[in-house]
Amino acid sequence: MQKNNPTVTRAWCFYDWANSVYSLVITSTIFPIYFSAVARNPDGTDVISFLGFELGSSVLFTYAISAAFLIIAALSPFLTAIADYSGKKKLFMQLFCYLGAASCAGLYFFTRETFTFSVILFVLATIGFSGSIVFYNAYLPEIATEDQYDRLSARGFSMGYVGSVLLLVFNLAMIMMPQWFGIAADNTSLPPRIAFLTTGIWWFGFAQYSFYHLPGNVYERKPKGSWILNGFKELKHVLDQVKGLPMLKRFLLAYFFYNMGVQTVMYLAAIFGEVELRLPSEVLILTILIIQLLAVAGAYTFSKLSAKYGNIQALIIAVVIWIGICIGAYFTYSEFQFYALAAVVGSVMGGIQSLSRSTYSKLIPTATIDHAAFFSFYDVTEKVSIVLGTLAYGMIAYYTGSMRNSILALITFFVLGLLFLFLVRGKKSLEPQAENVQVAST
Repeated sequence: MQKNNPTVTRAWCFYDWANSVYSLVITSTIFPIYFSAVARNPDGTDVISFLGFELGSSVLFTYAISAAFLIIAALSPFLTAIADYSGKKKLFMQLFCYLGAASCAGLYFFTRETFTFSVILFVLATIGFSGSIVFYNAYLPEIATEDQYDRLSARGFSMGYVGSVLLLVFNLAMIMMPQWFGIAADNTSLPPRIAFLTTGIWWFGFAQYSFYHLPGNVYERKPKGSWILNGFKELKHVLDQVKGLPMLKRFLLAYFFYNMGVQTVMYLAAIFGEVELRLPSEVLILTILIIQLLAVAGAYTFSKLSAKYGNIQALIIAVVIWIGICIGAYFTYSEFQFYALAAVVGSVMGGIQSLSRSTYSKLIPTATIDHAAFFSFYDVTEKVSIVLGTLAYGMIAYYTGSMRNSILALITFFVLGLLFLFLVRGKKSLEPQAENVQVAST
């Protein structure tokens, strides 16, 4: 297949447009706030019973995220190896996409009476989102040449930020002005539940453009014998390759630690604002909008920084800024300070996400055709770091009684990530893949 085909690369980026509404509406804004409201008892407490356990709503929220990512981290290596061997990467991506979209739509029925079932749906939606992403990411080195990785990765994240903001603005209008949509003002639970439904429909609908144009079997592999058995053999082969790539392993260690901080901030920022700062939901959602819009510029800015200084140097700059963000968050007590902090988060969030993906793509050996299996290691690193990051954050908050104390753990994660990034320095940029493999093998 010819690389850098505009139709194919556009379709690839468009999946970010389709699925990012999950990240914004479900992960960051409307769902966490609605979740906290539903979990609040008539006496004002937020301790709720879930599967026989008594947990605070914010703690349960973090545990649900951790459980979802732990499941996908366990499944991802095996499923990606099977997908590589069978040439069915797009099929696996579709299945996870549809699971996530249907689960989001099912949250329309989220009420106090359906609380347990709805939490399970939230976990399934997270599994669907995370599962589809690993196959989606694996397309990058297959559809583009290396000199386009940074730019294309930034373009995908930027499209995702813009698309998700558009849907969020629509949903916010419905929540704040329900009468415009023929909804009674006192029916406060219906607009957010419709937001969950529209998220599932948006995700499913726009993904069809990507699925139509993305190639189903890039290398035209024709599997023989058992997909499962040969998938395990494929995974072992990739694992043996990874063991011989020190640069890639060092980068994964760095990514593991700094991603613990990045993802925890993304998943729990709204909860922090509500619990610690007592900010109203309008302020929290406006803050997230600021982050999303600034992230578009941030993604392209760091793409240009990587072109000038190299991927690793650009990532080091981003991690240093994140450390500053955590220090600032610890001393944040007012609404204005929260806005200022959000502006800085937005400026660096898109950059570190898009650059991490493209950097890893550059470290994968050029000759490989097992991109999904290779990206499963990236995905497992990401998911385990999210599990440990959110778990640590939730446990510290649970035992100390303050989410502010959890920020100290985030600073530690970023510092460790920074130290490991210094170990993969040595090139001004991650240039031609052949050079990377040669350096990585020495």
